[in-house]
Amino acid sequence: MKRTRAHESRAAIERLYITMRHLFTRGSYKPMGVSGESLIDALRVLSPEIYGLVTDNEKIELDGLLYVMERLPRGIEECRFVRLISREGYETSKLDAIVPAKRKRNCYRLDEHIMYVEMTRGRSDIYDILTHLTFLYIESNKIYNNSTDPKGKISTNWLMLEEFVQKEAAGEEFEKEAASAYLSHLIGRTYEETVQAVDKFEKSSNSNSLFSIVYHMGKLAQEEATKNLDREISFSTTLRERIGHHVYGEMWARRIKVALDENDLLKRPIHIISANLHSVVNTVYGFQLLHLKDYQALENVVMDISVKAKNNKGAAIEKYAAQHGFINLPDESGTNIGAQIIDTALLEKDELIPGVKLPKEKGKRPVFVVMDYAFGEQAYECFDELLKPYNKGDKSIPLDVVSTSIMGKAGILYGGKGDLMIPNAHVFEGTADNYPFKNELKKRDFEGFGLGVYSGTMISVLGTSLQNKDILTYFMESSWNAVGLEMEGAHYQKAIQSASKIRRSIRSNVKVLYAYYASDNPLETGSTLASGALGMEGVRPTYLITYKILEKLFG
Repeated sequence: MKRTRAHESRAAIERLYITMRHLFTRGSYKPMGVSGESLIDALRVLSPEIYGLVTDNEKIELDGLLYVMERLPRGIEECRFVRLISREGYETSKLDAIVPAKRKRNCYRLDEHIMYVEMTRGRSDIYDILTHLTFLYIESNKIYNNSTDPKGKISTNWLMLEEFVQKEAAGEEFEKEAASAYLSHLIGRTYEETVQAVDKFEKSSNSNSLFSIVYHMGKLAQEEATKNLDREISFSTTLRERIGHHVYGEMWARRIKVALDENDLLKRPIHIISANLHSVVNTVYGFQLLHLKDYQALENVVMDISVKAKNNKGAAIEKYAAQHGFINLPDESGTNIGAQIIDTALLEKDELIPGVKLPKEKGKRPVFVVMDYAFGEQAYECFDELLKPYNKGDKSIPLDVVSTSIMGKAGILYGGKGDLMIPNAHVFEGTADNYPFKNELKKRDFEGFGLGVYSGTMISVLGTSLQNKDILTYFMESSWNAVGLEMEGAHYQKAIQSASKIRRSIRSNVKVLYAYYASDNPLETGSTLASGALGMEGVRPTYLITYKILEKLFG
């Protein structure tokens, strides 16, 4: 039987996954040593869409590099040692926390050589960062090779770049166009591509300049090759002990249950929604405060809030919410998942949204627990803990969970950014583990709003940065009938099923609502996650899903 690219890719993902687990258990490894090489080889075989030109021997992948830099701590390219740690008390030290823009995690730079990165979001977080770092090491070796001639002599381009980077570090003026010309040779890209990339990196709030990043990446690779100064990634003992034991999920869930108890809400019907932290509050209180007539009126209001238009109603809604049953619970556990509670008994109107009546009796009115997006396996940890009974002294108080709604961002296989996916099953990538379920939301609920709507299977993947066209095309064209891919769906479903069907900690007929909107199309070059954020394209699907969840639950 002939092995297809999809077969090779799946084998490469499995190899990456197993190697990373092995290295984690071992405690440390050298990216350019034997173990690190097997990660590099597997990543090059896989050649994920997000890392574009990773298999090219000379050209540096620039969009992928920016994508990675916005998710890693600023200055990590300068550090020879990266140590992944648990929450171990550094937040009380005098070290300043560095928090990446696109992946909220505390990082600490101990000195010029070492960066500590806090991992409190489970295994998916570790796979994510190791994949990004592997990509950086591949690119750094290309830079080193491009900076020397066949005899190993350092090129003029490299010496000139060094000069410009030293000037930049000292805050001196330098000729950016000339620097870009030298840089273009070292990254194997045209002058025009280089200038555009320099500009993109300048606009990023999180990363250093492209000149500085390329220089330091190349410098570490050079020092490793010529001075035996090896780079190393290690994992702290505490991190290795804690992973998989729900340490952070338990703390996170307990805080929500304590808040429900303190506000006398434990006996009320509870609806859990995993979404962002603005759409539910803006939808519920926007209708309450502004007497909006329909969904379209809401969309106009939230568009203004999103673009920070003059006289937008964001602050007014926030203030009104705080006076009418809204409780904000910013994260204190380390999960980086903020939560909110909305007590509908304290709403002024008897309608939740137009056409949706609340029960007359205040004691029967629903309570919403809204949680921010989880990350991969972390979804199981947090949901599993949240659905367990609340232990107060020697009493065990079950929560009356009526529904669980999951709104997520996902990569779409058929449509474009902003379109919708309504799943009827989740399948774990790399296994045949599958979770079919009855979704209360249907494709027809979303038709007629100007967005593409697709129904089918969602693939829960190990990491967004581990996908390539061959695997995705296989899932799309085979009998799996996949419409999209994301990282949390199967993890949530695993927790919901075990709580409702096996542990019986919540009702067995709990309502389940899932809907995703497309943050990218990983099959379209130029539409992958590395091509940038959704921006305004994300507002309509986010609010439409939120509105439909509320309508479906009580309509």
